[in-house]
Amino acid sequence: MKVYNTLTKQKEEFIPIIPGEVKMYVCGPTVYNFFHIGNGRTFIVFDTIRRYLEYRGYKVEFIQNFTDIDDKMINKANDEGITVKELGDKYINEYYQDADALNIERASVNPRATEYIKDIIKFVEELIAADFAYEVDGDVYYSTKKFSNYGQLAGQNLEDLQAGARISVDERKKDPMDFAIWKAQKPGEPAWESPWGLGRPGWHIECSCMAKKLLGDTIDIHAGGMDLKFPHHENEIAQSEAVTGKKFANYWLHAAFVNVDNKKMSKSLNNFFTAREILQEYDADAIRFLMLSGHYRIQINFTKELLDSAKASIERLYNCINNLENLKDEVSKKTMDNGEDDYLKSLSKYREKFIEKMDDDFNTADAISVLFDLAKDINNNVNINSSAELCEETKKLVRELGKPLGILQTYMKKDLEAEIQELIDRRQQARKDRDFALADKIRDDLKSRNIILEDTPQGVRWKKID
Repeated sequence: MKVYNTLTKQKEEFIPIIPGEVKMYVCGPTVYNFFHIGNGRTFIVFDTIRRYLEYRGYKVEFIQNFTDIDDKMINKANDEGITVKELGDKYINEYYQDADALNIERASVNPRATEYIKDIIKFVEELIAADFAYEVDGDVYYSTKKFSNYGQLAGQNLEDLQAGARISVDERKKDPMDFAIWKAQKPGEPAWESPWGLGRPGWHIECSCMAKKLLGDTIDIHAGGMDLKFPHHENEIAQSEAVTGKKFANYWLHAAFVNVDNKKMSKSLNNFFTAREILQEYDADAIRFLMLSGHYRIQINFTKELLDSAKASIERLYNCINNLENLKDEVSKKTMDNGEDDYLKSLSKYREKFIEKMDDDFNTADAISVLFDLAKDINNNVNINSSAELCEETKKLVRELGKPLGILQTYMKKDLEAEIQELIDRRQQARKDRDFALADKIRDDLKSRNIILEDTPQGVRWKKID
């Protein structure tokens, strides 16, 4: 298995620290609002990578944190007239609701930053003792020039980073690139007792501390969105390695942005859709299909048209599953004969191809193509003359390869039939109203989804073709 390591800028053979086990830390949301679909892609991507590692037999310890104390949370809590903790509790619950709806598996642990204040204070003390941090008026700053490898993840030296960074002016810092790891309390802010007075942790120190506490000094995979590469992940490396003297993470994985009209989806640009909004119109399979239809390191564009296309595509795969389920009840032969056994064995080439694609830096786009090739093969060769056992075993194979992607694990047949019947009824009403343009449009829309209508003396019938 090869993965692209952002730290080394190349694909590398994946070798975990402990054979058969993977320690994986993924930066989670700041819980002050619903997460948007751009965040959702990151969550879906690393959920899929975790699922695939488990499919390949690894025991995965998967940590995804909640940032439940920072400036955004304090401002939002003040706006709503509630405490920061109440705000965090609210949006952690909302996160679980949307993540569950997207079929994102729960993490092994979802640590909250505020649960680790004592550990964070100890971490800061160790940085000060090692002369990598200094205190000024209750604030504690990390001294970036003390860490010789600062900039290694971004691929730039400190001077170049400083020239390109937007740095807030603070003459109390020894260097403009130094960053806060502990912040003195401001009026009205939540705070904890510390050796430097009342205050709260900086964002970057939270993840360093939680990763070390839960997974150890060195972890296998650290991951997150591309926007976290600098400064967040860069700062995590600097903090962690200054304390432990060991490599923080062996592999760094970053998911690319979701664009709207070729601009990054973000709350600051106000061009985002929340996962909650999209889930009201589309189910998890369609959303996951779209997010995984491009390689995770490549930006994807988000439009309703692309979601509609993803929905139609996933229906084609479900159609294969549903046909097999129906055939299983209709065929007269129960068990496979030798010819069918040989055919089933021949389908193992799709499993091998799927693994080959996913082993190449989790190439979900090509893995999905393998699923369609498998479905086409089954559609062409499994029919009313096949055995119920073959129907069941081929259906299991389609589901098996869909599971690491988090798709094809439910039945869509009933929902699909209800939707199609509703469209047929609307078409019939349009014909009665002599609105032939609408009737034709409904027929053509269904045809674009490979659904053909047949007008018979007994009424309108439909069938799905590939």
